[in-house]
Amino acid sequence: MCFCAPACWGKVRLPVPPPNIELSRITLASFITASPIAMVCVDEQEHIRFANAAFHYLTRNQLRDAGVLHFTDLLVEHRRADAAASLKRLREGARLSMPIPLDLLLPNGATITVSLYASRVEYQGAPTLVLQLIDTTEQKNLEIKFAHSQKMQAVGQLAGGVAHDFNNLLTAMIGFCDLLLMRHPAGDQSFADIMQIKQNANRAANLVRQLLAFSRRQTLQPKLLNATDVLAELSNLVRRLIGENIELKMVHGRNLGMVKADQGQLEQVIINLAVNGRDAMKNGGILTIRTAAAMLGPDNPLPSGLIAPAEEDYAMPAGEYVLMEISDTGTGIPRAIIQKIFEPFFSTKEVGSGTGLGLSTVYGIIKQTGGYIFVSSRENEGTTFSIYFPAFQPQEEAPVETAESADRGNAVDLTGRNTILLVEDETPVRIFAARALRNKGYTVLEADCAETALEIMERQGGSVEVIVTDVIMPGMNGPTMVEKIYENYPEMKVIFISGYAEDIFVNSYGTERSFHFLAKPFTLKQLASKVKEVAQGK
Repeated sequence: MCFCAPACWGKVRLPVPPPNIELSRITLASFITASPIAMVCVDEQEHIRFANAAFHYLTRNQLRDAGVLHFTDLLVEHRRADAAASLKRLREGARLSMPIPLDLLLPNGATITVSLYASRVEYQGAPTLVLQLIDTTEQKNLEIKFAHSQKMQAVGQLAGGVAHDFNNLLTAMIGFCDLLLMRHPAGDQSFADIMQIKQNANRAANLVRQLLAFSRRQTLQPKLLNATDVLAELSNLVRRLIGENIELKMVHGRNLGMVKADQGQLEQVIINLAVNGRDAMKNGGILTIRTAAAMLGPDNPLPSGLIAPAEEDYAMPAGEYVLMEISDTGTGIPRAIIQKIFEPFFSTKEVGSGTGLGLSTVYGIIKQTGGYIFVSSRENEGTTFSIYFPAFQPQEEAPVETAESADRGNAVDLTGRNTILLVEDETPVRIFAARALRNKGYTVLEADCAETALEIMERQGGSVEVIVTDVIMPGMNGPTMVEKIYENYPEMKVIFISGYAEDIFVNSYGTERSFHFLAKPFTLKQLASKVKEVAQGK
């Protein structure tokens, strides 16, 4: 808002009000009283001499209810001295170059951000300030959210790019371990060392999956999971995350149903809530993770005191659930903000100490998985997050792949006699994949770029039965190359491989043509299984 008159105003003759309007009777007080903007008159001692209705509304009637006399008493304590100094300069004749930001303290302990404009007038021979306050809390929140979104978008792009490159490296590491294990089976003195390398590479692959999930470049891969097994595998990591001054208690329930969820995302939920509990226990405490079977219905309602996210109105259907509770003995969450904690970018931590995405990520994952999340808290006693996952009912749908069955299915015959064109610009990945397929009996033609692959197709295209190609390559990418090959071989079978997930590829490639996809990093068996499946037309 600018109060300076443009230069051109000097050339314009302002209309003179009709003589029947008695402006002299309109007092300053009547202007202030009728204003929709919060206005207050302050004397030399910061005493409030007059305030309009809008100001009473903005301050939640603190003047009437608490008898506040000093304007600075309405501000948060650490801003009072600066505000008093600014008001003094204004009384002495200084002019505002920009509005002064202030934080008003409300009776419930919350704060609102306002922009202060001031005018200096003489009242009964003393300098008096007429202050105008505009609530900019929502604008400030939007600015913070925008800054966060810009930062998170940049970090997400970086994470996605790093994850893509790491997946190429991990594909080669895991693949060459598989090749070594073919020559050094169980009982060989090198078997244990190779398995250690492969296991650590798989752990690194899990970390990369979290990066991809963070950058929204991972497709959820739901499997049947046992909550007890997931927690058992994750317990060591949680212990390292929470530190030595916090005790971790695991209480496993009996007769739990299976949960259909993405294991990586479920682990992310547990880690986020554990870290949230750790931050609430600066001086140590107890973090308890408990699982139990829960049957909800008319005779078994939800426990009282559970609070759902602010935008949800849960009406949980009756049925069997797997309950997971994460409890801490920390500072608790104030009642005034407890429903806001699941909002994106909302954080009670100091600036720079958190992104405000932890609990909103948890809420998003739980909602996408089909579960329900609640919170209950008492200040200075602790907080409990209760998550209800629908228990999997086998009769509801066809058999679903479990985390264990994914590996057991690899016992089938993976050999073949087909001719494969392998297109991969990463040399280690290409070498591993070519050796793996040749070991299974396939004839492999190798190309390090799309242009070379097109030349091979011109010479030997009639013998190629399946093309295995990377998506992102220097020069021509995989999908463009395949479109050119389809011109002469419209029925060619193609397997795309990529460090990104399938949904990212689909968004850019489309669904007009059928294709097969294999995400990196993949093992020797996964590659051979996919090629066998496509070659046989399954």
